[in-house]
Amino acid sequence: MSEEQQVQLALERIYVKDASFEIPGPQVFTKEWQPELNINLSSAAEKIDANHFEVSLKVVVQAQNAGETAFIVDVTQSGIFLIDGVEDDRLPYILGAYCPNILFPFLREAVNELVTKGSFPQLLLTPINFDAEFEANMQRAVAAEGQA
Repeated sequence: MSEEQQVQLALERIYVKDASFEIPGPQVFTKEWQPELNINLSSAAEKIDANHFEVSLKVVVQAQNAGETAFIVDVTQSGIFLIDGVEDDRLPYILGAYCPNILFPFLREAVNELVTKGSFPQLLLTPINFDAEFEANMQRAVAAEGQA
């Protein structure tokens, strides 16, 4: 890579890759709403070609109310990113923190829209500091290597 090469980093497309919303039974609407939420969030990146990556954020939210499942929402928000001229040691950070930071507001909106269309109160996912999460994951990986 020459020193004159410019770094290119751009979001070329953003889309809901997968979405599902399930209400196991209507009895949930007859009970006082005091939900307990179980939220699982993950990210993944896949190389499409030499300069393009698909980055995906997936969240599964299961709401329990009065000991029963009220709803399950499962959304994967994806984006295609043009990444060129980036040093190899910076790529994991871009794919694991920078891109998820861009995708998260769209994921949050998609989840909220599905939940409210299911006639439940708004569900606004708490913002996540993907930079801090990435650093913590890197530290855990270094610590695990040190123990091995």
